[in-house]
Formats: sequence, C-alpha cells, structure tokens
Amino acid sequence: MDNYQFMSDKLRTLEAQGNLRRLPQVRFEGRYALSPEGRRMLNLSSNDYLGLAADEELRSEFLATLGSATFRPTSSSSRLLTGNWPVYDELEAELARLYGREAALTFGSGYHANAGILPAVADARTLILADKLVHASLIDGIRLAAPARAIRYRHNDLGQLERLLDEYCATYERVIVVTESVFSMDGDRADLSALVDLKRRHAGVLLYVDEAHAFGVYGPTGLGCAEQAGCVGEIDFLVGTFGKAAASAGAFVVCDEVVRRYLVNRARTFIFTTALPPVCAAWTLFVVRRLAALGERRSRLQRISNEVCRAVADAGLACPSQSHIVPVITGDSPAAVRLADAMQEHGFYVLPVRPPTVPQGASRVRLSLTADLTPEEAGRLALALRQSCAAAASGVRQ
Repeated sequence: MDNYQFMSDKLRTLEAQGNLRRLPQVRFEGRYALSPEGRRMLNLSSNDYLGLAADEELRSEFLATLGSATFRPTSSSSRLLTGNWPVYDELEAELARLYGREAALTFGSGYHANAGILPAVADARTLILADKLVHASLIDGIRLAAPARAIRYRHNDLGQLERLLDEYCATYERVIVVTESVFSMDGDRADLSALVDLKRRHAGVLLYVDEAHAFGVYGPTGLGCAEQAGCVGEIDFLVGTFGKAAASAGAFVVCDEVVRRYLVNRARTFIFTTALPPVCAAWTLFVVRRLAALGERRSRLQRISNEVCRAVADAGLACPSQSHIVPVITGDSPAAVRLADAMQEHGFYVLPVRPPTVPQGASRVRLSLTADLTPEEAGRLALALRQSCAAAASGVRQ
C-alpha cells in the first residue's frame, strides 16, 4: 500500500482545479524580480509598502552603526533562558513610548503573535467574536484558544457584531472582539472608531486589532489605523508586524504592563521558541525610529493606490480596496492565472491568489503597492491592468 497515495490524489485534484501551488523560481534584485527566462519585472507581490527593503542608502546607514556586540546573527536561545539581549528591551521600550502605552512585547512573527496571544488570554469563560475575513494566523489562534467559544461575524458587519454583544456579554466573563485594521486580501478597512464605541457600551469587552498591513503606512507618524483614528489607548491588544512596511522580521503587541507580564508567562509561541536574531531587532529599532519622518512616502503610496484602484474599476472589475492592497478579483482560478501571466508579460511581477487562501469563486491577483513606484511606472501599471484584465476575461493570452 502506498502510504502517500492520498497526497498524490489531493495534488492531482488541486492541479485539475487550477489551485496547485509551486514555489516561484525567481531571483530578486532591489525592486525587481528576475524570471528564469531573464524577464525583468517590477515586484508588486511583496509587502514592502514603503520601499525600505530596497533602500540601499538606508541599509548602508544602518550597517555603519553596527558593532560586534550588536551584529549577532542568532540569539541562540529563547528570551526566558539566555536569549534576552538588551536590544529587545530597547525596541519594546521605544514601541511603548511611540504608542503612549505602558508596554510592548515582540514575537518571532505575526503568526507567532496571533497564534499565541489568543490561547494565552482565553478560557472557557471567554467568547471570541472575530471578523469573518481575519487572517489564517488569527483563525489558528482562535482554534488553539479552545475551550473558549468563537463566533465569526459577517465581514465588517457591525450591526451583527452589536447584536452578538447584546446577546452574549452577560453570559461570558470576557468577550474578545478580533479584527484586522487593513484586511490582507480585500484591502478594505475596519471602522476602528465604531468598534471602540461598541466596546465602551458593553461591559467585559476586549478589543484585539491586527495592524499588520497598516503599521508604517497610516497615521501621522506611521503607527497605523489606530493612530489615524485616535484610539490607540482603547485597543487592548494592538498587534503589528515588522516584516512588511518596516522591512524587517518579527511582530509586536502594545498593551498594558500586566498584559505583557502575563504573556511572558503564558504565550507558548513566545516562551518556547528561539528569539529573533539581535541584528534583526537592531535593524527593526533603526527603522522604527525613522517611521515618523516617512510621511512623504506614505502620501505617495496613497496617491498611487488611488490611481490603481481607479484603473481596476475602469476595467469593469469590482475593487473593494481602501488601501495599498489592491485585489483584482477574477472569480475562477484559471482567469487569475491568466491575468498574472499577462501582467508579468507587461513587466509587473504579480501572482494569483486562489482557494483556500480565498473562498471558492473569489480567486484574484493581489497587487501589493509600494511607495517607490515612480509616476511613470504607476501610469504603466494602470494601463497594463486595463489591457490585461480584458485579455484574462476573454481567456486570450497577450
């Protein structure tokens, strides 16, 4: 008997559906992706929203600050053993200061944060109310939080959320409302001010907001949508990642000091893993201290985003985006693959997003825009979108 037959069968099914994934065989040079055939394409599939990852001048400035004590490529241990290098404390203190909160705690990744915090703070007396479209890491955190009960409310449907709060707040000791601020697949945004208002009107409610795609991009100093809405102090667990606009790796939560101390003792994804390399934390601190000065990049990214969203709408496709994440929704998976291929032929490296990342019938090409696109490149992108969308819809390769 072939013990792996079920895997082979599943892979054949995925391929027949147009949903089989393969690791892309491309190399990257600065802002560009190079295909095996030598095609040079602007990379619009990363999360380098501010263009910092390809900023060689910034990188050189950072490297000049490194000493032998800082340039540690590994922490060699978890932070509760011998891995708690001083740079982590510096980074967390800086984050707490910038947000005006009591404390912050860093994690190895956004996945570690979301999969670790919810199980640590939830129990059988907890109800989790999560937006239907929260990220897979949050869904896994919710699953790991059992025996806490979880209900997923319709995407951005605050009316349904309010009805659930009215119904259940008296039943549970605590209710944790979980959302993203900028949603990773549709690029639309949660109304954080309205969520804070719901929290104020219901006892025992905690608010968990994942700002992964907003940190660095929104707010007067780049701290995210909560800063932009003026409600940082009302969010109990404000999570952000360093691997996107901050061009680094890892994640953080800003919170009250008692929450931080509790997570240090209870969050398994913090306790039982090797800490990030100190050199990585040092680079993150270097970038975080410069976020406030990057307002022009944020403004430029917003202008580019508006132009690209108009181009998608002009092509006759739905565009739910309110941000720098612009989905071009094709519906079926083959059309998404054709659209991605057409865009690559135009010189833009974009990739199809297919089930199970998105629901059946919601396949798309996801554009991750970046502030270092020039006006000429943004114009070419808008034109290529109009042409490629028409070709993908007809099933004709350009």
